[in-house]
Amino acid sequence: MSVSEPSAPVSRGLGARLAPAAVTWTILVACVAVFLLQSATGGTNGIVSLRLILYPQLVVLEPWTLVTSLFAHASIIHLAFNMYSLYALGPALEVALGHKRFAVLYALSGLGGSVGVLLLNAGPVLGASGAIFGLLGAYFVIARKMGGSSKQLIAVIVLNLAIGFVIPNVAWQAHLGGLIVGCLVALVYMVPRNRRHPHRQGQLLTVITLAIVLAGGAAVLAF
Repeated sequence: MSVSEPSAPVSRGLGARLAPAAVTWTILVACVAVFLLQSATGGTNGIVSLRLILYPQLVVLEPWTLVTSLFAHASIIHLAFNMYSLYALGPALEVALGHKRFAVLYALSGLGGSVGVLLLNAGPVLGASGAIFGLLGAYFVIARKMGGSSKQLIAVIVLNLAIGFVIPNVAWQAHLGGLIVGCLVALVYMVPRNRRHPHRQGQLLTVITLAIVLAGGAAVLAF
């Protein structure tokens, strides 16, 4: 959950979860370390949290919070839920995509979640779930492309999105933004690469990145 306020081929398979997943574990350790630092400096009202949380109205002055908010969490339960989700989804996707492409997927999904917060007028937000919803969306797209069953994934996505509309202080805006970007990035990764268009995936990822930046800029101008 996000909480408001205080080049390896895909054909390696999504099930090979015991292979090294350095990016996943680095993110997980970083989130735990940041939470410990938050706890040691006053929790969500402490100096560290206040510098990391995304406040939409202050994003022009604190643009780094579009990224740093992904590593901060509101409580041990919030952290545990997100880190378990990362552990469940991350290693399989990282093995399937490779370290670099997985890192790009996570980063763009997280940024997409933050921009979703700006576009849809959420309050102050912290948490990794924008990026995690991006992983969930990517997992769904890749599983579908590989001919796997998607019924359970659809149920999980719908259920988790619905939670954001039912439980107070859950930033569904970040979930939606991350999910959309994660699906788009996964679709790009499924585009065949050939000699005539060796850089097609990179070009499409650049377009997605520019679209996220422009959407964020438009949201800021609308404040």
